[in-house]
Amino acid sequence: VLGNTCPRTAAPPHSAFTHFISGKNNTNESDPGNDEESWARTRSERSAETWSEFRPDIGGEDASAQDQDQFLLTSSTFALSEDTAHNQAMVHWSGQNSSVILMLTKFYDFNTGRVTESSLWRSTDYGTTYEKLNEKVGMKTILSYLYVSPNNKRKIMLLTDPEVESSLLISLDEGASYQKHSLAFDILSLLFHPEQEDWILAYSHDQKLYVSVEFGQKWQLVHDSVVPNRFYWSRLGLDKEQGMIHLEISVSDGRSQYITCKLQNCSDGNKSKPFPGFIIPNSLVVQDEYVFIQVPVGGQSVHYVSYKRNPFYPMKLPKYTLPKDLQIISTDDNQVVAAIQDWHQNDSYNLYMSESRGLFFTLMLEDVMSSGGPEGNIMIDLYEVAGIKGVFLSNKVVENQVKTYITYNKGRDWRLLQAPETDLQGNKVYCEQPFCSLHLHLHVSENPYTSGNIVSKDSAPGIIIASGVIGSELTNTNISIFITSDAGNTWREVSNNNRNIYDNRSWEPGEDTLIMTIFGHFSHRSEWQLVKIDFRSIFQHRCIPDDYETWQLHNEGEVCIMGMKRFFQKLKANVRCVKARDQYSSQMSDSCPCAEADFECDYGFERQIDGSCSPAFWFVPSVTSRDCVTGDSFLNTTGYRKAFSNNCTEGALLKYSPRRQKCPSRAPRGLQLLTSEGTLVATLGRNVTFLVFLEEGLGSMTSITVDFGDGTAISYVNISSIDDGVKHIYSKVGIYQVSATASNTLGFDKVFLYLHVSCQLEQIQLSAPSVVVKNKAVNLTTVLRPSNVGTVTYYWWFDNKTEPIVTLDGAMSFTFSKKGSHTITVQAAIDNTVHQDHIKLAVYDYFHSHVLAFSSNMDDLNPGMPEWREDIGRVVKRCMVQATGISEEQILVTLLPGLPTTAELFIVPERRSTDKAGDGKLSHLDQPWAFTYEIIIIIIIIIIIIIIIIIIIIMLSKDKALA
Repeated sequence: VLGNTCPRTAAPPHSAFTHFISGKNNTNESDPGNDEESWARTRSERSAETWSEFRPDIGGEDASAQDQDQFLLTSSTFALSEDTAHNQAMVHWSGQNSSVILMLTKFYDFNTGRVTESSLWRSTDYGTTYEKLNEKVGMKTILSYLYVSPNNKRKIMLLTDPEVESSLLISLDEGASYQKHSLAFDILSLLFHPEQEDWILAYSHDQKLYVSVEFGQKWQLVHDSVVPNRFYWSRLGLDKEQGMIHLEISVSDGRSQYITCKLQNCSDGNKSKPFPGFIIPNSLVVQDEYVFIQVPVGGQSVHYVSYKRNPFYPMKLPKYTLPKDLQIISTDDNQVVAAIQDWHQNDSYNLYMSESRGLFFTLMLEDVMSSGGPEGNIMIDLYEVAGIKGVFLSNKVVENQVKTYITYNKGRDWRLLQAPETDLQGNKVYCEQPFCSLHLHLHVSENPYTSGNIVSKDSAPGIIIASGVIGSELTNTNISIFITSDAGNTWREVSNNNRNIYDNRSWEPGEDTLIMTIFGHFSHRSEWQLVKIDFRSIFQHRCIPDDYETWQLHNEGEVCIMGMKRFFQKLKANVRCVKARDQYSSQMSDSCPCAEADFECDYGFERQIDGSCSPAFWFVPSVTSRDCVTGDSFLNTTGYRKAFSNNCTEGALLKYSPRRQKCPSRAPRGLQLLTSEGTLVATLGRNVTFLVFLEEGLGSMTSITVDFGDGTAISYVNISSIDDGVKHIYSKVGIYQVSATASNTLGFDKVFLYLHVSCQLEQIQLSAPSVVVKNKAVNLTTVLRPSNVGTVTYYWWFDNKTEPIVTLDGAMSFTFSKKGSHTITVQAAIDNTVHQDHIKLAVYDYFHSHVLAFSSNMDDLNPGMPEWREDIGRVVKRCMVQATGISEEQILVTLLPGLPTTAELFIVPERRSTDKAGDGKLSHLDQPWAFTYEIIIIIIIIIIIIIIIIIIIIMLSKDKALA
């Protein structure tokens, strides 16, 4: 759609499709179904059908056969030669006061995913003849897309295939001539400014956003790391400046930020952050007066809204509504309609409606059918009828059956559709509610080249054409086409062949819609055929007031709808006239006295069986208005609220309307404290933004104090002073108890959170003896750099164990029960940073160790690197082997980390010569000893016995001598 980001879609080869030139200036790409031959047959049949067969019976009487015979149309056909292989097309008509039509055909290779051929055609006579413009744009130029300024249809932009060249062809004269401009980037999508015809945003494949204020002739980089389709133009009257843009940008760790900046100066110093913290990726929506984001809080997604660019506040849903997904459906008439999939739903959504600020939501309709769209999007079965405010159709799941409901007052009341009284053959239809009713398919095609299931027009209020069935539920069999001319009160079957419905048709002819162009293929391999049909010959004159009659909108006889009696004009039956460009069907309305039916239940209230609104079991009526922050009075709800678009007057208005009351003196309650990032961690030396919310006690005398837990605190006399949050920088790592206190003369409320302040962990080093004794505990220690980084979690793995031992201490003891070589691995984790170290050690039954000291000048040469310690250890080991004559396999040398430089010498038992060689530098430690403890113990015992015998003999000898 012009003025929006254009999707890149691809049509199957040789698909036939139809485009009706109408008052809306369309430039789109085809994407019909997959059954090409069937599709072509359907279109060929349709082109041969008479106009009278599809002419709606507005007056309830059929046109006479004589009138049908007088429908003589003028038509012509033009073949686009040499384009037989082209399988895609884009068409554009300049619109009012212009007979120019442009058509771009191309061949899209599905194997390579690129366009390999293209042709550009131009007509200056409403499509009677076409001129091929390939020579004007360059015979070797391959065109991929066609764009038109939504504010000046004479300005046209053609995009070349970036695989061949990256450039733009720009025309300022409806495509008669072109200038080529090279690009330094590849365009993925464009977004035109809604008012400035030369302002364009371009999004590239590498997530960069560019801007042009000269209709593509020059480009400037705005920002990089922009989230796809999350960039918006500012709106005059809402944003500070016209030349601003709203952006969602990706930051580290899968988080996003919402920023605004001037389009030609988006440097760091010129950025604004309307929301101070991080948001969930792909959640920014800027729509009319509202800005929506999602914020991670405590592991959950919290939806926030800003109204008229004011501060953000959490959206208030009914208490036990726990959204799995939330889709913004509409922001018309100063109300937000949202579809929410609750925690227990899978294929359905509940519809909710807000008050004007988009803050407080009430239930509109439960269990609305949903399905997946072609682009992975969610399709909600809700259709807003064009031309009449407040009328919606929706498909609701009722006891595993899908039924169609209609509302005339924007969701307050819903009812089933009344089935037609007779079928197409005039036979009576027996269908009694609630067991039987009319059910409609409500899917609307976003692509004008593919058909939808339902259509209505602003230019023909009250007329709806849709496909559907009569029965107990909506099905995909025995589908017929139905039409209503009184906005859904009564229906008539017009076809039972399940033909497709096109919203390009204008039912009430005007000067802009008298020529229709059909384009496609007559056969699977034929050339593109352009068929022009001129309807001007069948209309007799320009429409005058006497050609119209008045009809009144009603809902099963009730004429006061949305607080008004509404009257519309429609052409009389059998009148064939043409509306002037500036001639519109007039609408008249009279206000109605307000009644209970004009009010819906307010937030926290639910409708009872008798129609009244009572508080929900979870709701405690309280002062939820922020008016008491800056003023002395507020509007207190009666449990009812009137829709913004309801225009009733007097009557029961005072009974149900909110009543202005003096702000009551209440003690603060419902105080909330959280960080803007939604986490409980912060980085040393960086700003932390705390957000404070209060549900009750929002009086001007309520003060707020925030204690940061590091000896500093700050107080505010009013909570409105901290709408943008409270910023603080911590100078030391640690866990801080942060508190917020709200107090007034009636009491106080206090809330805490515990913030982990840390700095970036750079390294972990594991220390342990190289040799340990079997079945004897060994101490394992770690050293972090920097040493004080905050709360660290340690994960310990021993040998090939898959489950780690988790500790909060960087030291632990462990006992090895088996001799040999063992591996220890430790990880230190803080925030999203993880570092790892590992060592190997040997386990023996026994060993000898000695500490070796070095001269002091060795410390000057010690770089503190593990590799250096290993190299010095090998030198020391070689020297010890030469000096002592001990086997090299029995000596281990380990240099200890740190200063002074120190080494430990280990002498281990000699292994047996018959043992096989071990694996690795310490693998010999796995072999059995040449002598064992038992032998050593026996020898020691024998020596002790001999010594005792000798002592006894000496003692006896002395005794004899004394005697």
